[in-house]
Amino acid sequence: MEQRSIIANGLEFAYLEDGPADGPLALCLHGFPDSAPTWRHLLPELAEAGYHAVAPWLRGYAPTALPIDKQFQVGALVADVRSLHEVLGGRSDSILIGHDWGALTLYNAAANQPDRWSRVVAMAVPPAPALMAGFFEFEQLKRSWYVFFFQTPIAEMAVAMDDLAFIDHLWADWSPGYECAQDLANVKSAIRDPERLTAAITYYRAMLNPELHDPALAVEQAAGNSPTPQPALYIHGSDDGCMGLDVIGDVMPFLGPGSKQVTIEGAGHFLHLERPDVVRDQILNFLEA
Repeated sequence: MEQRSIIANGLEFAYLEDGPADGPLALCLHGFPDSAPTWRHLLPELAEAGYHAVAPWLRGYAPTALPIDKQFQVGALVADVRSLHEVLGGRSDSILIGHDWGALTLYNAAANQPDRWSRVVAMAVPPAPALMAGFFEFEQLKRSWYVFFFQTPIAEMAVAMDDLAFIDHLWADWSPGYECAQDLANVKSAIRDPERLTAAITYYRAMLNPELHDPALAVEQAAGNSPTPQPALYIHGSDDGCMGLDVIGDVMPFLGPGSKQVTIEGAGHFLHLERPDVVRDQILNFLEA
């Protein structure tokens, strides 16, 4: 893998890359609190399968630039994905893979301009319409407490304390038993700067506050209310401590024809890191079907 940078949607994106540049694009989107190296197991496998595998640091996460417009709504992420597809030479046989916030972005991007993506793979967060009922159950609200805490003005101070120990605790709760020292070092490097930390937290503020939305991105923002038009693979860990398997239910009505839903036993929220071989096989088999 090599680290490179490129201008897309007026923003300089840093990204990891593997595989032939003339292969179909496989764009991999990380979530929170995470970074592009979260795909270090999958990128080489996609490259060996002939894909031009690319994993960017999302807007606001170092070393990608901070956006001047300070937009962190899903619609802005969709615009980034669309532009990355264009500048990286994406074709209609490109695939999109997303985990956590990357999955939320994926649903909107897949529906917004479906001709760009032949297949999509989402992990750990189901389509928003599938989640609405279960999210407000008591057990899930307890798991999602941080979403509401991030709406407060003291969030940055609390998360930054003791070298971002808050992030250590999230990973321990969400993927119990997983040795995540390397991943914690990666994400802390990406958000340790105060402006970067505010950017990552503002993703959540924009999720609940429409006043932080750019009206020019209304179409991109609303696209996730529709099912993914293309075949989608949805993967969830049986022991996910962030998004409980008990509230996921059946996501198939919200995915396109030819889709598939899979549970990875013995994996938590960061399933692609905990069970990389199993997740790899599920993805490659789906892409080859």
